[in-house]
Amino acid sequence: MVVDDSKLARIVAGKTIAALQPDWIRVEASNAEEALQLLGEQKIDVAVLDFNMPGRDGLELAADLRASHPTMPIAIITANIQDEIISRARAVNATFVSKPLTEDGMSGFLEGAALRLKQGRG
Repeated sequence: MVVDDSKLARIVAGKTIAALQPDWIRVEASNAEEALQLLGEQKIDVAVLDFNMPGRDGLELAADLRASHPTMPIAIITANIQDEIISRARAVNATFVSKPLTEDGMSGFLEGAALRLKQGRG
């Protein structure tokens, strides 16, 4: 699941994920409320969340997801590279990925997520 208020950013994230994990089904949400609604409607294995969104930010959403899905791989993506944000991401056990998104930047997170998913199903 890709959550970002920018349609362009969702497209970029989707293309990056598709290049690295072509078999994964991608769903998109433009804010935290849409993301939580999607989560209630279908099984979501991995979340890629933008930090800066109107309403609840990506870290608040990550905390909600972590509470209900303790083992879900979660990445916080942002161009706002501050120690406070990185430490808050770590506090909710989320991976910090800087924007602009690249395959190199996402590959470590997605490889780790794929491994965790395989281990969970094995």
